[in-house]
Amino acid sequence: MSFVEKLTGLMARPNQQDPAGGPEAPWYLKYGSRVLGIVAAFFAILFGLWNVLSIIGLSVSCLVAGIIQMIAGFVVMALEAPCCFVCIEQVGSVADKVDSKPMYFRAGLYCAMAVPPIFMCFGLASLFGSGLIFATGAVYGMMALGKKASREDMAAAATSPTQMGGQVGGQMQMGGDQHITLMEDPDVWRPT
Repeated sequence: MSFVEKLTGLMARPNQQDPAGGPEAPWYLKYGSRVLGIVAAFFAILFGLWNVLSIIGLSVSCLVAGIIQMIAGFVVMALEAPCCFVCIEQVGSVADKVDSKPMYFRAGLYCAMAVPPIFMCFGLASLFGSGLIFATGAVYGMMALGKKASREDMAAAATSPTQMGGQVGGQMQMGGDQHITLMEDPDVWRPT
């Protein structure tokens, strides 16, 4: 196996099978979220180091926030680009296990890891570094929601069963099911 085939295999890993069983995500969203995750992890590690160096100003909360941000960056880098951790054998199996989970699991994990450093040490370094990880989680959350329904499906879901019969002279035509009519008309069930 050549180096190019190995690299292509590692980059083709994310979400090849949709674990939720829903529609497949577009290719640009799959790879874009992966690239965003890699860039977010790099900047989280870099700005986490910047926060750690703020111990010079005797800010212990920024030190802890920087450590948490760097750990979050390493976790995101390990899950998005396990090829960066070739010497650690367990990273590949953990990344495969997380890839087999639904998208909302990864979205929740990234968003949960990104929030604490921002609250502990609010500044540009923690906001930008953790904000990119949060944005990656938001993109995975959007992918977990799936594709938007067609206009016809949304229109069919928006119309109620009593309106399907049509309207005569501005009045709603009464359907055969009185229970649905009573529940949908607030003037009927409102006490007078």
